[in-house]
Amino acid sequence: VQLQASGGGLVQAGGSLRLSCVASGRTFSSGTMGWFRQAPGKEREFVSSINWSAGSSYYTDSVKGRFTISRDNAKNTVYLQINSLKPEDTAVYYCAASRYAWIRGETPDLYEHWGQGTQVTVSS
Repeated sequence: VQLQASGGGLVQAGGSLRLSCVASGRTFSSGTMGWFRQAPGKEREFVSSINWSAGSSYYTDSVKGRFTISRDNAKNTVYLQINSLKPEDTAVYYCAASRYAWIRGETPDLYEHWGQGTQVTVSS
């Protein structure tokens, strides 16, 4: 499975972005897709996950109400809509895929495949 993330950029605080992650290769109809982010000097942290078949989602507390994860099964694509961006959201955002249907999928070790990351920079 190959993952290609895109959609990052430089935005002002309060702005919005939509990140995309396209899966190709030997994809699977079930499992979990996740978004993580890593700011300079910090560890990679969980942002959100979605069950590929059921569509159930989970968010870390700091993004609830501002971020929305969704998927388009026909396009093998997962989206992360980011609204009300804050400077502390600045990070490289990574998408990840697991063949297993995790309830939360908060831990990076749960995922077998990773995209290359897309930079999100929020100016104050």
